[in-house]
Amino acid sequence: MLSLRTAALAIAIVAATPVAFAQDADTTASGKRVSIVGGVSMLEPTKNAWSGDEQRIKANGDVAPTLGVTYHINDNIGVEAWGAVDKYGHRLTGNDGQGKLGSVKSQPYAVSGQYQFRDADATIRPFVGLGYYEQNYSEEEAEATGSLAGRRIGIETAKGAMATLGVDANINERWFARADARYLHGGGGDVEIDGEKTAEADFSPVMVGVGVGMKF
Repeated sequence: MLSLRTAALAIAIVAATPVAFAQDADTTASGKRVSIVGGVSMLEPTKNAWSGDEQRIKANGDVAPTLGVTYHINDNIGVEAWGAVDKYGHRLTGNDGQGKLGSVKSQPYAVSGQYQFRDADATIRPFVGLGYYEQNYSEEEAEATGSLAGRRIGIETAKGAMATLGVDANINERWFARADARYLHGGGGDVEIDGEKTAEADFSPVMVGVGVGMKF
């Protein structure tokens, strides 16, 4: 199910940005103001999920659908609201050779500025972006056996900077294909075990995705 926060961000950006930039109404040679991209992305943590209590916990990656909505101020500059439509599932394991210790799900969402290179009608258009993300954690569970057995796990929402690098391939004046990579830097939330803070989560994930977009 679509995250309410992601939907709210998308609606806010699309609704508010045209008002803020109404004076630039004639700056898009393409005549297209909004683009929507639906796709799928693989999220892979680059750091330990957390370190604490003399134990380092790592998390595996997962794949989930994503949705992005961009308001184009002109043919090169845009503001994007982006997020995962569903949650990523992560298997928690110990770096000391232990098996599965637990699991957690995460759902990132972000707002960022975006710059697209080349003219709007170019077949290939690279782009870069920089913005702010939040990654919500939920459904934290410990396995029945292992060092976390019988313990209650809680992870606060991570917040930080997100960098994006990608490329669009125009199919026609309305449809395009996209491939992108995103890095969600730091911004770990507190990890609580049985209600007591023991560490800080820092997935710092890299995300690689593909999708199909429509401009209108």
